[in-house]
Amino acid sequence: MGVNTKAIKRRIKSVGNTKKITKAMEMISAVKMRKAVANVLATRGYANLAWAMLVDVAKKTNAALHPILTKRPIKKVAVIFITSNRGLSGGFTSRLLQETNDYIIEEKKKTGTETDIILLGKRGRKIFSYFKHPIAAEFEKIDITTKMEEILPMARMIIAEYMNGKYDKVAVAYTDFVSAIKQIPRVKQILPLEKEDELLGKIGEEKEEKKYNFEFKFEPKPAEVLSMLLPRLVEMQIYQTILESDASEHSARMMAMRNASDAAEDMIKELNYNFNKARQAGITQEISEIVGGVAALG
Repeated sequence: MGVNTKAIKRRIKSVGNTKKITKAMEMISAVKMRKAVANVLATRGYANLAWAMLVDVAKKTNAALHPILTKRPIKKVAVIFITSNRGLSGGFTSRLLQETNDYIIEEKKKTGTETDIILLGKRGRKIFSYFKHPIAAEFEKIDITTKMEEILPMARMIIAEYMNGKYDKVAVAYTDFVSAIKQIPRVKQILPLEKEDELLGKIGEEKEEKKYNFEFKFEPKPAEVLSMLLPRLVEMQIYQTILESDASEHSARMMAMRNASDAAEDMIKELNYNFNKARQAGITQEISEIVGGVAALG
């Protein structure tokens, strides 16, 4: 019985050490989450208004004025796949992997097109190892994106390849931040500009109901204005999806570590109960042996 209590004590110590690690990781993730959430909420309103304006401009402007406005038969699709660099975040990556795989399969069924993956985040490499979807390019992902300049190389590359005709459709696979306990994997089409209901951070009943009808006038010339405006606003959409993904990742990791800490606490309570039970059984056995020995001598 003594050996049993020693084994239980070793396990209690091991679980306690694990709890210390998960608690520390929870606190670190909470700090990062607050920063990431502040970033995403600060720009979400602008990004949604910019998206609504982009779609409206595409509807009301002659497509010949700029290549971004061009709509072509879909022959090649690119998906910007935004994941994390590390794990320990629950189902954050696995849910997005499945959503993206379903999107790629659906696109192939509808149009027979092939899809290239533009990867942002090391965990996204699983889309090749699990589903064999080709990765055309990979960019380094910063833990918390804070500046537009940090994502410009990737954004400008994909915009240029759409304008040059390499890709006829561009989408972003990311995790939309709703709250600290709710994040939703999504695939948002950004090129060509045609889906006005795809607002960032707006899920179901939270979508804006107001509709506006704008008339656009360009000064000095439409071509000059559009060449400056359209790429910048598309870059803004990509930037905002990365901010949404950052907030979702750190929220998911914080909750995963909190759940792990709670599970460790429950396990420690159960082990302490088993330890006390084993110790009492050992004491009872020793008393019984002493009483038995006294009775034998008497």
